[in-house]
Amino acid sequence: MTHATVEPTPASATPDGGHLLELKDLHVEFRTNEGVAQVINGVSYHLDAGETLAVLGESGSGKSVTAQAIMGILDTPPAFVRSGQILYRGQDLLTASEEQRRQVRGKEIAMIFQDALSALNPVFPVGWQIGETLRQRSGMSRGDARRRAVELMDLVKIPGAAKRIGDYPHQFSGGMRQRVMIAMALALDPKVLIADEPTTALDVTVQAQIMDLLADLRRDLNMAMILITHDLGVVAGVADRIAVMYAGRIVEHADVRALYKAPAHPYTKGLLESIPRMDVRGQELSTIKGLPPNLMRIPSGCPFHPRCPYVQQVCVDVVPHDLVLGDGRTSACHFAQEVRDDSAR
Repeated sequence: MTHATVEPTPASATPDGGHLLELKDLHVEFRTNEGVAQVINGVSYHLDAGETLAVLGESGSGKSVTAQAIMGILDTPPAFVRSGQILYRGQDLLTASEEQRRQVRGKEIAMIFQDALSALNPVFPVGWQIGETLRQRSGMSRGDARRRAVELMDLVKIPGAAKRIGDYPHQFSGGMRQRVMIAMALALDPKVLIADEPTTALDVTVQAQIMDLLADLRRDLNMAMILITHDLGVVAGVADRIAVMYAGRIVEHADVRALYKAPAHPYTKGLLESIPRMDVRGQELSTIKGLPPNLMRIPSGCPFHPRCPYVQQVCVDVVPHDLVLGDGRTSACHFAQEVRDDSAR
């Protein structure tokens, strides 16, 4: 295959005033001995400088696979990008060479993985691990890399960074390990930060601290951020927009306030209703019936129809297209307006 040449673009500009990062009709499949799983089914979204997009959905909806496709770290096989585009500053990363992808990975687009204990090497001090990125990718001397590692640990608010630079991952709490991961991701000053379930396995107080830290860093460093989560409760005060995924597809996309006020897809409505509320006591929590679909046998029509309280025959027979509801809001539901009206009541 002939790879397109990716020419560098100034950090402050995108060609023709386009989006910083844009996915267009991305399809990813996993080819296994049991069959082919359609994991990503036409995902399209964009990200502009300085904003946060939350990508929301249950486990298995395709959130993390989409992020791995952006980073170019899908395991192939079994994963294969079947079609689509991933445009960074107008250049398609899917047609770039591995060396060109490597120049983007970390320096332009960085990722925080959800399990910090697994992502960090247990046999090296955290300061060494942060500094190694700087030595290998920026050519820093060992002394300069160590000083910069302390600065990054200070930036993510690890107390006593200069004294803790020689500590090992097991000597940090879960929240502090996550801060180390954030420091590593920021080492090369990326323009886009992908945070994949950054608060997994942390208690509620620490979750809030990590989310506040990410919001502060996004603002102070003027980064763009993709926040991947299954929890609507953690994104309300952080995200600008929300893209809700189900069965490998974006089923609703909206401004965060509009979505919380009146969701326009039954899946989003169900997710919101399942969040515990302090002002409602003594009632059973609402749930979404059934289970996510088997991606090797996605239901006909709307993939959510076996679990949907609004289901009608058209939902079984016809795949819904994105219905534009105004102000950049879309919903892939035949009854989006009805769902939104019910939600607003």
